[in-house]
Parts: sequence; C-alpha cells; structure tokens
Amino acid sequence: MKYRAEIDGLRALAVIPVILFHADFKSFNGGFVGVDIFFVISGYLITTILIEDIENNRFSIVNFYERRARRILPALFFVMLVCIPFAWMWMLPNQIKEFSQSIIAVSLFASNVLFWQESGYFELDAEEKPLLHTWSLAVEEQYYIIFPIFLFLAWRFGKNRVFWMIVGFAAISFLLSEWGWRNKAIANFYLAPTRAWELFAGSMAAFLVQMNGVKKNDTLSLLGLSAIIFSIFTYDETTPFPSVYALVPVLGVVLFLMYADKETIAAKLLSTRAFVGIGLISYSAYLWHQPLFAFTRIYTLNQYDNYITSLLLVCTILLAYLTYRYIEQPFRKKGVVSKSSIFLTSILGMVCFIVGSLTLLSLSEKRYVDNGLSHYVSALSDWNYPAGLNKTSIEGALIHDIDKPVDLLFFGDSHAEQYSILANDFSKLGVNIAFLTSGGCAPIPKVFDDDHRECFDLFDRFKEFLEKYSSVHRIVITGCFNCYFIEQAEPRELSRSKYDYYFLKGGKRLYFRDGLGVSESIESLINFARKLDFKYKVVLLGDNPFGAYFDPEVMMQSKLSPSYYFEKKYQDFSLKEFEVPFSVLKVNEQLNKNIPESVKFVDVLSIVCPGKKCEPLNDVGNPIYRDNNHMRPGYVKRRFDNVSLFLD
Repeated sequence: MKYRAEIDGLRALAVIPVILFHADFKSFNGGFVGVDIFFVISGYLITTILIEDIENNRFSIVNFYERRARRILPALFFVMLVCIPFAWMWMLPNQIKEFSQSIIAVSLFASNVLFWQESGYFELDAEEKPLLHTWSLAVEEQYYIIFPIFLFLAWRFGKNRVFWMIVGFAAISFLLSEWGWRNKAIANFYLAPTRAWELFAGSMAAFLVQMNGVKKNDTLSLLGLSAIIFSIFTYDETTPFPSVYALVPVLGVVLFLMYADKETIAAKLLSTRAFVGIGLISYSAYLWHQPLFAFTRIYTLNQYDNYITSLLLVCTILLAYLTYRYIEQPFRKKGVVSKSSIFLTSILGMVCFIVGSLTLLSLSEKRYVDNGLSHYVSALSDWNYPAGLNKTSIEGALIHDIDKPVDLLFFGDSHAEQYSILANDFSKLGVNIAFLTSGGCAPIPKVFDDDHRECFDLFDRFKEFLEKYSSVHRIVITGCFNCYFIEQAEPRELSRSKYDYYFLKGGKRLYFRDGLGVSESIESLINFARKLDFKYKVVLLGDNPFGAYFDPEVMMQSKLSPSYYFEKKYQDFSLKEFEVPFSVLKVNEQLNKNIPESVKFVDVLSIVCPGKKCEPLNDVGNPIYRDNNHMRPGYVKRRFDNVSLFLD
C-alpha cells in the first residue's frame, strides 16, 4: 500500500482533541470524536491492505494477525505494565478491583464490554479509570477478528457485491446506533455493533479509492477537514453518540481520504512535519494520556492545577515518542522479533496479565488489612440489600412472605431498600412487608433522571402492584431526596431531542439549587401522598443525610493520600463529628413543612444526626455508611429497630 503522509497528519488531528478533551479543555468538549476519526482510518487502512493481499493471492489470516499483534500489543502491554505499581500505591479497594478487572478485559479484547457494564464514558468516576480508553481498541480488535475472514470468504461473489454487502452492514449498524442512543445509550457508545458503521465507512472509502484512486479536489477535501474540525469544537457530552451526529466527522474523514490528493491544500496542511510527527506517535500518545491523567486525578483527589495539566501533556508526548521509538518500531521489524516470538510474547503477555491482575487484587486486600484499614474495607462491601425478600411477578417488587397478603409497602429507590433488613422484625409482629424499589428512581411524580430511563414506568409498576395486592393498607414513601434536590442542582444543557423524549414520555425534569427551590417537586410528592391517603395510611420517610464525610473511601484517603491534597479537598475533616450541611437541613425542613396531618413524617435526619451533629463512626470505630449516602444494614438494624416508626 502506498504511504500517504496526510493520513498520519489525520491521526494527529484525531489524537490531539481526544487528549485535550480528557485534559478538560473546555474548547475541546467534542474531542471524543477523535476516536471516531481513528475508526474510519482503521477501516480504510485495514480494508486497503486486505484487498491488495486478496487480489495478489497473498492473503494469510495468520500474517494479518501477526501484523496486528506487532502494531497493537507491545506498546499496549508496556503501558499496562507501568500502570500496575501506581495502581498498587494509590488506588482504593473498589478502584483496585475495577482496575484488575480492566486488565483482564483488555487482555481478552473485551474492555468495551466491561466499561459498558460499569459506567458511562462521561461520568465523573470514569475519569479515574486508567484503562478506560482501551474500549476503542477492543472495538477495533473485535473488528479485526471478524472482518478479514468475512472479506476473504465473500470475495468469491465479486468485489462489487462485497462492497454492497458492506454498505448493507453499515446501514444496519447505523440504524442500530440511532435506536441505541435513545434506548441503550451506554451500550450504544461502547459496543461494536453500533460502532461498526464507522469502520465500515472507512472500508467503503478503501473500495472506492482502490477502484478510482485518490482524487484531487480542494473543495471536497477542505469540506471534509472542516466537518471534522466543526464537530470537535461544537459537540459535547450531551450530543447523542454515535448517532446521526457522528455522520459529520465520519463523512468528513471519508471525503478527506477520497479527495485529499497530496497536491490539495488539505493534504499539504496535514502533511507538514508537525502533524506527521504527532501522527506517527499517535497510538502511543493515545495509550499514555489516559493513565497519566487518571492516576494524577487519583493521587491529587482531582485537585491539580493548570501547571500540572501542562506537565502531563508534555509527558504524554515524551513518553509517546520513547515508546514509539524503542517499543513500537523494534517489534514491527521481523528481523528483530520473529513471527513465532511475537505470537508467543502475545499469548504469554495475556496470561501473565490475567494471573497478575488476580494476584494484585488478593495482595491489595492484605495490604489494607496490614495498614489497619480493614474496617473501612469491610464497610465498602457491606451491601446486602434487599435481605430476606422474594421476587414477585412485577418487575422490581419483592415480598418477605410470598404466600401471605401484603400489609406494608415500601416505595422508592435504593434508600428505601436500606430498610429491607427490618423484614424479619416486621414479620415477628405479623406484618408482611414488600418493597417496590428501583435504584436511582425518584418516588416523585414528574421527576426523572437522564441516566435512569427505566424509571419512567416506576409509577405504572406501583399502580399494578396495588391492584394485584389489594391487602396493602400502609405505604412508606422514601428516597434519596438529597440526591435529587442537591446533587443534581446544576442543570445540564440537554439537546432538544432529549427534551422531546421526556415530554413524549409525559415526564418533566426539574432542577434545584442548594435545597432552596424544591417546592415544586415537594408539592408533587405531597399531592401524591395526599391522594394515596384517601385509601392508605401513608408514611413519608425523610432522607438520611449524605456527604463525603460519611464515606469509608474518604476515610481511607485521609490515611493514604497526601495531606496537602486531602486537606485542600476536605477542609476540617474529622472522623469524629461534623455538622449537618445547611442544604441537607433545608431539604429535610421542606419535606416536613406542608405534609397533611394524616400523613406521618419520620425525621430520619434526627435519628442519624441528633442535635444536627453527625458521627460517621460507631462506638467501636467502624463506619456507619457503606458509601457517601447509604447506611450499612447493621446500622439500620440498630437505629431503626423500633418498627413503630412505620406502624404507629
């Protein structure tokens, strides 16, 4: 295949925005489209190589995988290896667990599947995942496994038919992504079926270039380049991706590949020494940037400044150059590393990383115990809700005794599930308890969370439950009201299509500031309780207080993290006592303010923090919470053992 310097320049245009996006440069909020640029380039280059090999009768699947292994694995394995000691030194138990899982997933070319199950790409905790960016490598590797075999087997039908097969596959994948961002947004972002059309776009460009050559057209090549730049600077995390919006950068790359002859303005621009130089080290730069920023965020508790950001950018380029020269280049040369050696090294590397990650996990647990932090580790894993409950035919509903009439129903989110530990206590009093809960779903009409679209049918399921279990005579409503009224106080700018989606579903998204503007939602909640009160006895259970000072991970960080960064983030931190934040007090006050006399309000805040003073540790020094907003089951059992709170 003839070398095109402008494609290396295009790689630079892809990697720079990605790095600056992860460095939190606001001007590059659409920098994530650099990954889509890489996908199209990969599809183009791989298809070009395969077509030439097949037409010249030199296609070999073994040789193809050898080239991919030489190109991808040595640098990747080296970066993974360097990450391990920093993970050991700086990561907390849950982070170590997730990191170990990511090591295994990367080794098996399945990290995109893992990160899909763990979190969204734009969530805050994603920024502290050193190997998050490998999801795109997994997509490409999955493509590399299947596409060469397909192309070789389909070639017998003729080049023209193969091309149209690819067009068909691309169309299916594109339509799937359009469905995906509306219904399964995280899966849509990470998984290969909804990303394949971008790789296929590169493949189609390869067919057209192979048949017609690269055309010289300044207008179309500049249009393609402009489309790429436009998407980088105008898209942001609220842009559905991949979707029809991704057509802009993808078609931009296709136009560039097809019409940026070396004599065009666009090609000359990207063929300059600076662009080509960065393009050559772009793979290593992509590998290094995420671990550098992730470990810095972990070490400094996200308290680093612009000076450190600049230093990280310089380190990214420097490490990329060294990795390219001393690892990438030698391993690509067959005279330096033989075919058998590259395959053996690849297999041994995968096995060693899998075994090593399991060893890292087991040793890290011992390390925390040796450091006297075992009670914090135990708190983090103390999550046995719901306890002693059985599933019903209604999704999300659980009953203590499935064969008896239901007397009492808890309705809400995971903060309602906290009280499932009391099921046996209720049973001893002859009260059969049930829970209709869904994590992250506000038990408040017309308030929905963009990240929990399954919440839209929560009230439909609630109605269905009451119709089926007519014996219910008491309902307890509770949820993480502090989460909905404080944590989500800052409104995010949603695209029009997302607004339309909410209105079509009959929902209304509400935003509040510091617990001061919750009246509209409180009114909705109270009206909901008042309507129920005509038929049921209703208890509105206030929210338990939340905050970093309850969090066992923060307590561990106070022991492990540099004091400068910890004290900067958590001022006046104490494991003994702290005052209830004003915003939490205000939410609690407004919850209790306008409740009808017939609706009972249980002030959970006064139980957990009597006198507005919170003690995050019990009398033997163990955390009473398992994270920053969920109480541990044992603590609930001790402090809420008086079931008359709910029954009067």
